[in-house]
Amino acid sequence: MIRLGAGPLDRIVAVGAHCDDIAIGAGGTLLTLCLARPGIRVDALVLSGGGSEREQEERAALAAFCPGADLRLTVLKLPDGRMPAHWEEAKAAVEELREQTDPDLILAPRTDDAHQDHRGLAQLLPTAFRDHLVLGYEIVKWDGDLSRPAAYQPLSPEIAEEKVRLLQEHYPSQRHRPWYDREAFLGLARIRGIECHERYAEAFAVTKLTLNLGG
Repeated sequence: MIRLGAGPLDRIVAVGAHCDDIAIGAGGTLLTLCLARPGIRVDALVLSGGGSEREQEERAALAAFCPGADLRLTVLKLPDGRMPAHWEEAKAAVEELREQTDPDLILAPRTDDAHQDHRGLAQLLPTAFRDHLVLGYEIVKWDGDLSRPAAYQPLSPEIAEEKVRLLQEHYPSQRHRPWYDREAFLGLARIRGIECHERYAEAFAVTKLTLNLGG
C-alpha cells in the first residue's frame, strides 16, 4: 500500500457543527497528531452549543484530545439542526477562522453527510479555504450514510482505546444515546483498520487533492 505523507504539520483546523462531532469523527487522529508534534497549533470551531453545558464538555474534551497543543477553540450558539437557516452566520464564522490561520490540514464533516448541519458546514469550507487539504470525517448514525472512504489514519490500539475512554469521560450528556457506546466507536475503527491493513483506523473522504510527487 502506498503511503503519502503530508509533510511537516504546524497548523491544523478542526471544525464541527455540534459539540462532540470533532472528537467522534477525528479524535484518534487528533491524539495521534498532537502526541507526535508537541506544540502544534489547533484552531477549532464548533457552530452550536455555546453558553451551555455542551460547551463546557467540548472545552474539556478537546483539551484532552489535543495534549500539548496550542488549542484555540470557538463555540458558537447557532441552534442545533437549523444550520441551513443560519447560513450567513456560519459563513462569517468560517471566514473569520480563515483570517486567523493558514492551516496545513483541515478536519471537517463530509460533504455527503446525511445530517444537514454537518453537510452545510462541509460545503462552506471550500468558500474560505480554497487551497487546503480537507479530510472529511465520518460519524455513524441511524441514517446509514457511511460511504467508501478515500483516506485512512491508522490508530494504535492504545490510541483507539484512549479515544473511547475520552468520549465516555467528557461527554456525559450523550451517554444515554443508544449509538453512543464503546462497541460503535471501536467497531467502526476496526472495520476501517481492516480496510487499510491495520488494527484500527479513522477514515476520511477527500473531495480534492493536489499532489507534489516530484518535490
